Amino acid sequence: MKKSTGSRFSISYVLLLTTASLTGMPGMRGQDRWGGLNTNLADSWAARQTASQGAQGKPAELQVAKAPIPTRVLVQSPVETDTELQIICLFESAPENTLHGSLVEANDKLNGLLERIRKPGLFRGEFGETILLIPPGGTFGARKILIIGLGDSETFTPQRMELVGSIAYRESNRLGIAHPFFAPTLLDGGVTKFTTGEVAERFYGGFLRAARTEKILTDAGASTGQIVQDLTYLAGPTHAADTKQGLERALANSTN
Repeated sequence: MKKSTGSRFSISYVLLLTTASLTGMPGMRGQDRWGGLNTNLADSWAARQTASQGAQGKPAELQVAKAPIPTRVLVQSPVETDTELQIICLFESAPENTLHGSLVEANDKLNGLLERIRKPGLFRGEFGETILLIPPGGTFGARKILIIGLGDSETFTPQRMELVGSIAYRESNRLGIAHPFFAPTLLDGGVTKFTTGEVAERFYGGFLRAARTEKILTDAGASTGQIVQDLTYLAGPTHAADTKQGLERALANSTN
């Protein structure tokens, strides 16, 4: 695996792990319940964990407990993942929707391909529109990249992520991908007014809904079967804990 080219993925995970450890207690929110002394102790523990992870060269990850489809939050850039399918999102192909962060890195690794296809007469990025890329050998860790359109960035709301989640599941299943990776890339698309937890909650709700639907079809002999075995949801180090909490809210609200 190549080393990170984005500095945001090499900064300290202290805040991430502190929040995760304190909010993981049933029925309580860490920052509301614990005082400064315990926070400092958690900070010290998190620092040791960060040093250990750095020595091992592994990205930090948080597991979502009791998920019907094993799910983890991984602190890694989508340009670095080693996976059969990396899913990302793009807003409508318009001049004002410029690329940032990992999307710039992805475009660079693809030799400007994202910018070349992001045209009103080509890939418009309309809500729900998809396109599948097979990166040239050696340019990407992921063997396939699925892009899902998010539509107009000015009118975007987290509710759109429900459809994105169902598309992510169904396309992964259709393509025969057992271990898909997903990165919402909203922040890198320029939309910053919603929390990563809100976005993750809506996405996961749609993802689980699609999985439940597929199970009914499979049990009825009307489908070739459920192929998706787990989900990796990518997040930056300062957003991973909030992302995990959003996934857990969706899990708590899901119906069988």
